[in-house]
Amino acid sequence: MARLTGGDPSLLRRINSAVVLRALRSAGPPPRHGEALTLTELVRATGLSRPTVEGVVEGLGEAGLVAVADEGQDGTVVRRGRPARRFRFRAEAGHLLGLEIGPHRVAATLADLTGTTVGTHSRETGERVGAAERLERTRTTVAELLRRTGVSRSTLRAVGVGTPGIVRADGSVVLGTALPGWTGLPLGERLRRSFHCPVLVENDANAAVLAEHWQGAAEGVRDVVMVLVGLSPGAGSLIGGRLHRGFGGAAGEIGALHLLGREATPERLLSTTDEPLPPLDEAAVARVFAQARAGDGQARRAMARFQRRLAHDVGALALALDPELVVVGGWASGLDDVLAPLRRELERYCLRPPRVELSVLGETAVATGALRLALDHVEADLFSLEDAADG
Repeated sequence: MARLTGGDPSLLRRINSAVVLRALRSAGPPPRHGEALTLTELVRATGLSRPTVEGVVEGLGEAGLVAVADEGQDGTVVRRGRPARRFRFRAEAGHLLGLEIGPHRVAATLADLTGTTVGTHSRETGERVGAAERLERTRTTVAELLRRTGVSRSTLRAVGVGTPGIVRADGSVVLGTALPGWTGLPLGERLRRSFHCPVLVENDANAAVLAEHWQGAAEGVRDVVMVLVGLSPGAGSLIGGRLHRGFGGAAGEIGALHLLGREATPERLLSTTDEPLPPLDEAAVARVFAQARAGDGQARRAMARFQRRLAHDVGALALALDPELVVVGGWASGLDDVLAPLRRELERYCLRPPRVELSVLGETAVATGALRLALDHVEADLFSLEDAADG
């Protein structure tokens, strides 16, 4: 944290504002999380002087972030005698957007400043759609969601994006073989033209592990691996509760392990004929799994091959990272019969086998994790004392 001096009033105001906002957010907008706070209660909660709190609350009110608890969103005030005024954090003062841009669909989740979902919308798309058309479908999906919820685009404070590939910190895609035209795409820059607010782009598996840690199977778990199972599997990891991206953003790209020459590609492993499955053809994979459950011998052998490959991939991560938990998601998240064989194989390979659980969030995991990225950005801007001091 930066060193504070008495000659830096703007920095002190930012810190005081963050302290007051944190106190109000902890109280929460009634009736969901508790009561709003009076000035006296804010003084007690923050340790600041009453004149300081009064000044901060006035400034936050002018910025639209704080309102009198009896004041409606339209600014009208319900008169209730002369009790002390109570103040609340205006979660509706801005909105956050989480986007999944994947091979088969575009999905959007809209939330208020507490991360509470306001609405969702998704649109199916094909794996052969080019980059320009995929981005246009993303824009129309968002436009439809905003229209349905009655939310103005101008209220968006941050947008998070989850997408396949290796992603730089600036939001550009270094390598994205799952989507045509994705490699080298300045995705963050392109989307910022549409939203005029911070856009944070992350690998889809990394977004998914953030989501499961936030409100899914990995709540309260600090060391976890999330595997998005598919014909091009990927993994996201939290180590000590923090996302591990690797030096170049390529951590968890287990779909490339077959390049070591020790395993065939997933398309060949899951094939019930001499020809590999079409790349990214999830429907073909679903048919193989359905045939295996129905007792088809070739399909059962294909599924067993794929399960062994998955165990090798996850086992490599488990041996390197020693996670407490492995969460399985992606198109396999609806296939419970993947879990027991995976657990058995990991017991063979791992010195300390991790727990293995199915994703709780399922197909919403990537968009939810992208929303968490946006929420983290806004929380750092509004509530973080460290960021205020460093600013």
